[in-house]
Amino acid sequence: MPENIEDKQVFTLLEVTRSVQRTIAKRYARTYWIKAEMNKLNYYTHSGHAYPELVEKKEGKIVAEMRGTLWNSTYKRINAEFIKYLGEPLKDGISLVFEASITYHPMYGVGLNIVDIDVSFVLGELEKEKKESIAKLKKEGLFDKNKQLPFPLVPKRIAIISVETSKGLSDFYNIIRKNPWGYKLEYTLFPSLLQGDKSIASILNQLAAIRSQVESFDVVTIIRGGGGEVGLSSYNNYQLAKAVAQFPIPVLTGIGHATNETVCEMVAYKNAITPSNLAEFILQHFHEFATVLYNAEQQIAYRVERQFTLEKQKISHSVNTIKWRSQNLIQQARQIIENNKIQITSSSNRLLQEQEKQLENTKTIIRLADPVNILQKGFALVWHNGMIVTDKSQLKEGDVIVNQLRDGSVESKVLKNNENGNRE
Repeated sequence: MPENIEDKQVFTLLEVTRSVQRTIAKRYARTYWIKAEMNKLNYYTHSGHAYPELVEKKEGKIVAEMRGTLWNSTYKRINAEFIKYLGEPLKDGISLVFEASITYHPMYGVGLNIVDIDVSFVLGELEKEKKESIAKLKKEGLFDKNKQLPFPLVPKRIAIISVETSKGLSDFYNIIRKNPWGYKLEYTLFPSLLQGDKSIASILNQLAAIRSQVESFDVVTIIRGGGGEVGLSSYNNYQLAKAVAQFPIPVLTGIGHATNETVCEMVAYKNAITPSNLAEFILQHFHEFATVLYNAEQQIAYRVERQFTLEKQKISHSVNTIKWRSQNLIQQARQIIENNKIQITSSSNRLLQEQEKQLENTKTIIRLADPVNILQKGFALVWHNGMIVTDKSQLKEGDVIVNQLRDGSVESKVLKNNENGNRE
């Protein structure tokens, strides 16, 4: 059977919570310096208060968690210090050493009322991680690896890791697109978170994506629109810096600040102070290449023109030589023709004279050989059957022959054909 409630001492929940509140207030009457990570700031603009989630992690896992409180006036003061010394306001994902009192509220439970934050600790933590990353990379021989890569003659194809809405990216695009020389570049954006713990994994994933198609790019750029030391802490991360150092093509950074260079910037092939400076660095390579091309063009034009001049001189000289030689040959030919003409005329006259003389001799021979002249000397022509007889074998005894004399002819008959040539 249940006992009678009248036999028990019963407390209301409010009494219990107020008792706990008094006990905690008495036990933790002073403030304490506490180290924790501010996982989330939870700032409310309408009230000006912030209620940060404070955690402690071991090997990446949360092992303790508590709610904090930053009242409006305290938040404004501490936030102003962060902006002054770190270059940016309070934000998620930073390790802190802060002064706080331990409180208990009947509605909200145990919490930490933050009254101050040690800015120097935040800077010290960042510097510690930075030094450790540098030491590891140098020990592994990776610190200068990306700087030793050959830089492309013209970095035309650019892989960009940035946030699409980043002002720094907008400045970069503006300078690239409006360059006065009209150089045309190809660029591909790989969107990524650029600050906070999650930015490390985000940038690493995009570097891996670019590496899978690295033959499509000449350089990689990491572009961020400025920020303070806390926001840049991810760029001191060893794993991220190692990925940059080992990347197979040059990595160029334009993270947007002028002091306290991060490890990623140190190991990158080139670190520009701002995205605008980075754009100008890339364009300068185009300009230098264009200058070389222009000078080469001028040299080629000069040499071609000079060669043309030399060739024209050679042609002119050749034309003059040909002209002179042609005139000389024509003159020689004319002289030869004139000499030949004279020789031909002389030879013709001499040949004519010789021919006339020969003709005259022939006439004389013909005249002497004329039968009439021969007959006048007492000779006679013997005909038989209409043919002149030149040999006795043409005649036989009894043949009638005709003897042609100077003044007429007589017929006779062959009586005997003697061997000694006597006739009858």
